[in-house]
Amino acid sequence: MVLAIKSDPVPLRIDPEGAIRIGKSRITLELVVQSYYEGLTAEEIAARFDTLDVGDVYSVLGYYLHHQDEVHEYLREREQYAADIRAKIEARQGPQDGLREKLLARLQNKS
Repeated sequence: MVLAIKSDPVPLRIDPEGAIRIGKSRITLELVVQSYYEGLTAEEIAARFDTLDVGDVYSVLGYYLHHQDEVHEYLREREQYAADIRAKIEARQGPQDGLREKLLARLQNKS
């Protein structure tokens, strides 16, 4: 038997919010890359995120290793996006000075 060599597509998709997710799961590329840098193997990453297929994790890691500059640029953009959203939320909420103490006092008053 002759092995038919074919190229499978990388199991990455962009959701409506612009996040890159793995396969049919909701796990983001950021989480897989972060786990890889924590020293986890593809099998350990798939075990950590049980909705991931280990073959998909290997494919994504292979893609990452071949496209590190582009992936790092994407990760920087996502960090900036998160920082912008965080700043908008904090601006809308106003100062949070003494929030912990206020919440603890409210909890004690309920007792």
